[in-house]
Amino acid sequence: MTTALHNLQLISDGVITRGKAILIDGEKIIDIIDESVILPDVNAIDLNGANIAPGLIDLQIYGSGGKLFAGTPEVAALEQMENDLLSQGTVGFFACIGTNSDEIVEQGIESAKIYRERAKGNFLGLHLEGPFLNPIKKGAHPEKYIKKGTIELVRKWVESADGVIKMMTIAPELQDNDVVNYLNDHGVILSSGHSNASYQQGKTFLNNPIKAVTHLFNAMPQMHHREPGYIPAIFEEKPYTSIVADGIHVDFAMIRLAKRELGDKLFFITDAVTATDKGEYQHRFTGDRYTMPDGTLSGSSLTMLKAVQNGVEQIGIPLAEAINMASLYPARLASLTANGKIAAGFYADMIVFNETFEVQGTVFKGNYIKH
Repeated sequence: MTTALHNLQLISDGVITRGKAILIDGEKIIDIIDESVILPDVNAIDLNGANIAPGLIDLQIYGSGGKLFAGTPEVAALEQMENDLLSQGTVGFFACIGTNSDEIVEQGIESAKIYRERAKGNFLGLHLEGPFLNPIKKGAHPEKYIKKGTIELVRKWVESADGVIKMMTIAPELQDNDVVNYLNDHGVILSSGHSNASYQQGKTFLNNPIKAVTHLFNAMPQMHHREPGYIPAIFEEKPYTSIVADGIHVDFAMIRLAKRELGDKLFFITDAVTATDKGEYQHRFTGDRYTMPDGTLSGSSLTMLKAVQNGVEQIGIPLAEAINMASLYPARLASLTANGKIAAGFYADMIVFNETFEVQGTVFKGNYIKH
């Protein structure tokens, strides 16, 4: 039976519209119509004036609800993330594993392959942030596991993963061409992060073939008027660039600057972690942030909708554009061609929230889940 969502404020592709109804049949949106012409045999759901937007997509999250997949990469941690994120309106995510031992990475690959077979559908695959980073910009990553990539190791991981590795953050300036080309040729999104690249180095590899940059401003050389560093190269080449919009990892004024420079290539991630006292990443919550035991700033406590709210209220980004930064732009980077918009032919995966940015429901695979 066709479902019609109505009495809503529709936010999609940079535009806010009222007076429309969204028609859903199965897992897809079949039409957007004037709500005055909803047929009587349609299952009509009144959203009571709420905002409805494309479901949010987080391409970098480490754990949730006390289960840190990055440290203990078990199936149960993926299930926890999937359930928690659906309740937050996040309809797609890459589970992230930070720099760690080969054994942990390989355990994560196996867990992801197992969970992929029974997942609800918002778990999209893995993002490996490391271990092929630059130790000069290690941040919270343990230096003892940081290393240069080898073709033997990346081939082993990619072949065993059977497509579940979707993205890797690397320091391109330290990697051999055969490693970079192998990953790129096998469909892995390559993102530059924890890099000490110079302006000149960035100009050579950004978009060729490094398609993205991980958490802008964090763990990279800062700008200087006589030594421009990596950031001006990012601004000029404009790859897809993620940013942690919590006001702690990056000041809101700097996000405003990045938005002016990067436009529709800047997108939100949470980089979210959860408290744990196990493994290499023992994150501690200190009131508004997570740190490692030595005090090093680690992951965030953001949700994707909170990033959108910060974008609107703290940075001055219009609501419809902030939604794009949390849905359409990451969907484009991840080649999720049927996500990121509310339009005929797109998946019926949406977030419903009120004027104070509280999630009221999630539409997932055509089903409305009221929270």
